[in-house]
Amino acid sequence: MCADTPDYKDTLNLPQTDFPMRAGLPTREPAWLERWEKLGVYDRLREKDGRKPFVLHDGPPYANGHLHIGHALNKTIKDMIVRSHQMMGFDSRYVPGWDCHGLPIEWKIEEEYRQKGKDKDDVPVVDFRQECRRFAEKWVDIQRDEFKRLGITGNWADPYLTMDFHAERVIAEEFMKFLMNGTLYQGSKPVMWSPVEETALAEAEVEYHDKESFTIWVKFRVTDFALPDIALAGEEDTPEAREAVIQAEADAARDFSGAYVIIWTTTPWTIPSNKAVVFGEDVSYGLYEITGRPEECWARIGDRYILADKMAAQVMSRARLDETMYRRLRNVTPAQLAGMTLTHPLAGAEGSNGEWDDLRDFRAADFVSDEEGTGFVHCAPSHGMEEFELYRDLGMLEQVITYNVMDDGTFRE
Repeated sequence: MCADTPDYKDTLNLPQTDFPMRAGLPTREPAWLERWEKLGVYDRLREKDGRKPFVLHDGPPYANGHLHIGHALNKTIKDMIVRSHQMMGFDSRYVPGWDCHGLPIEWKIEEEYRQKGKDKDDVPVVDFRQECRRFAEKWVDIQRDEFKRLGITGNWADPYLTMDFHAERVIAEEFMKFLMNGTLYQGSKPVMWSPVEETALAEAEVEYHDKESFTIWVKFRVTDFALPDIALAGEEDTPEAREAVIQAEADAARDFSGAYVIIWTTTPWTIPSNKAVVFGEDVSYGLYEITGRPEECWARIGDRYILADKMAAQVMSRARLDETMYRRLRNVTPAQLAGMTLTHPLAGAEGSNGEWDDLRDFRAADFVSDEEGTGFVHCAPSHGMEEFELYRDLGMLEQVITYNVMDDGTFRE
């Protein structure tokens, strides 16, 4: 374009506007938010009487850090809900709040202690709690400003805080109601536990990571076998038939005497708390005898193992036994399993004071499968929720709950 060429923009009749060509939101938005706050928009909307109330009582964020994208998404959606109901004629209120209790805040304070070379256990409990309270107050103020910067409208001047003394008083009052009407009781239950903080963890606080850990195969010796009733289904009750039943029972007693039930567990530390072995009523089981062995193998020739048929070959392979070194002797029915009692592998251990010398039950449970392990599950009601519920339903918790693991994760003496 040469110098003599006219600027065609000047020849066009374009619309005129006072709006800037660039939005400039980073600088303009704070000004808008400041103006809305000075005008008291949220409070002025409350002045009109007669509107049907709509209250969004916020599920509180945790007061221990800056906001992240999850907070932004959550609060933006809630703000849209509150504003839309206001436009539909409701007295629409948003009540913000903060969760100010729990391990994450304590952990942050403990990190500060470690950086200063201090030990939490040397700090008086009241002082420690006051530091946690100040930490929470700081992050409530920071997060409140960040939420307001997002344009979220609400009663920011009067949020609810779980650490308010009034809230704590109400909680104590409600707790006392349970105590006074007799519905409060003390019991035992497996829970997620932090050996560092020596306290229970909420499910939401637990993160699972893939980890390779040691697993063990454990033998439970069959000590006794109560012969099940064998019905003469379709058979005449003749001396010959009764003799056949008696012989079958005697054969079973001979085969099972001294046999071992094999369990597999990824939590070896729960073995001292074992109270039973459970089997699946829909699983096919067999009795297997060792007929040969390599040099490096703990199995002995003549040992008999009860295993789920589907898992037997895999279990034998892990014991370095190939298919020529064992044979299947017979079927093992759920009724026969239910008639067995087992010896704990730690029975007679030095220094045990006889606590593992009592016999272990064999019970059926619907959470047992033959997809992994041996087809049997080692049952420690103190450490597994399914096992706990099994014995709770049987009304036997008082007899089976043990306390072998201390608060710091170590075994008791």
